[in-house]
Amino acid sequence: MDDAPGHRKTATPRTVYEGRYLRMVERGTWEYSERTHSGGLAAIIIAVTPDDRVLFVEQFRVPLQANTIEMPAGLVGDIHADESIEVSAIRELEEETGWTADHAEVLLIGPTSSGSSSEKVAFVRATGLRKVGPGGGDGDENITVHEIPRNQAAAWLTAKLREGYELDAKLWAGLWMIEHELDGTPRA
Repeated sequence: MDDAPGHRKTATPRTVYEGRYLRMVERGTWEYSERTHSGGLAAIIIAVTPDDRVLFVEQFRVPLQANTIEMPAGLVGDIHADESIEVSAIRELEEETGWTADHAEVLLIGPTSSGSSSEKVAFVRATGLRKVGPGGGDGDENITVHEIPRNQAAAWLTAKLREGYELDAKLWAGLWMIEHELDGTPRA
């Protein structure tokens, strides 16, 4: 790999904009965004209710100017910088869906869009679910919760795509992780 002056690997990063949640950075000829909260990490929560329904959330997303279907998710450490991934995931699950979990297990951490952002996402499996409230998000969020039978989830998502919803491609990874361990073996 070329290591000439100004190369994106050795160039000094320069902040061109910093807001409350995002910062835009230039490094050599490369431009990308960073999360400004502790760790720059988000969690996607894979949650299946005791009656075998997958939890999805629907909400309007300003950057897309469209309603999206996603798995419950949120920023890790945006409220308390020292909050663990697991605690953040359970907090976000409850806030968005009204369901809480007895246990959260981090399955995988990886980049969300490695060409445009340094943000990483943790896939977190929540177990021991129980309904504790209405969900719907906080303050400015207007979240609709969908509880879809697991054996119908992929078909339901495909129907929503045809209806014009924006779907997070990570949904299919989450569905796969419901059924499988990371090495591909069926989940017990």
